[in-house]
Amino acid sequence: MLRQIGGPEVLVILVVVLLLFGATKLPQLARSLGASAKEFRKGMEEGMAEEDEEAPADDATS
Repeated sequence: MLRQIGGPEVLVILVVVLLLFGATKLPQLARSLGASAKEFRKGMEEGMAEEDEEAPADDATS
């Protein structure tokens, strides 16, 4: 049902995004998207670290 997105499809998507947001907004959008991804990864790592810290304490009480 779903197929892989090829080169021409990506090119069309990029042109549409360029027309919608303009050339001056694209660097700002990319920068904010990168910052959001970085913050998400940081939160995931912190959550995994907290989960690892809590797991041995739960096992000791059982």
